[in-house]
Amino acid sequence: MSNPSRRGRERAATDQDIRRTARALLVEQGPEAVTLRAIARELGITAPALYRYYGSRDDLVEHLRADVVADLAAELAEDIAQLPTEGALQLFAICKGFRRWALTHTKEFTLVFASPSGEDTSSRLDEPFGKIFLAAAGRVLAMHDLVTPSSDVVPVELRDDLTAFQAELLAVLEESGVTFPLEKLDLGVTYLMIQFWARLYGHVTLEVFGNYPIPFSKPDVLFDAMLADLAREIGLSID
Repeated sequence: MSNPSRRGRERAATDQDIRRTARALLVEQGPEAVTLRAIARELGITAPALYRYYGSRDDLVEHLRADVVADLAAELAEDIAQLPTEGALQLFAICKGFRRWALTHTKEFTLVFASPSGEDTSSRLDEPFGKIFLAAAGRVLAMHDLVTPSSDVVPVELRDDLTAFQAELLAVLEESGVTFPLEKLDLGVTYLMIQFWARLYGHVTLEVFGNYPIPFSKPDVLFDAMLADLAREIGLSID
């Protein structure tokens, strides 16, 4: 195989410099600081030169966001690498790892999980973080007899959305290699998964932005208690 051209190597290096500079601005100052003008100033080039690589700020931010999500997934994969593959321990280790990452990468968390976007971000299931989270959740569903809500309790107004979500879930689970009984993924289970994520995400977001209604001297205990409650409600133990 021939070596890449000098121009190609320069382009790749320049693209890497752009992303590295954008990441530094994000970490130091927050998402609003990531602008083409600021990046160009840091690199000592003109802002129009950046359009060779990115069509707009939104384009650059979406690539930066993908880099952050990939790094998060890699960190979580390392967390669970030595844990049993039956799912429960991995799933709750991922929950704890997500909180730890969010608290130590608050600007990246804000960009990925708490910033409005002009793009359709309704489905992030096929991204690295979504895959690792759902693969663990899928193994829990496949290998444990859980306490799940009946499909009858799902509000009628939500059923079309949850049905569409089911199809996406199955595609991601199949891609991750999880052998999953189709009859287990009814609307009640899908509803449960959405509620599980909402409670996890809501708790982490409140903590990251300091929005608890009262101050807690030991927030770790509160988070662990929340996870224990979630596990108990579906018939699991995480002790």
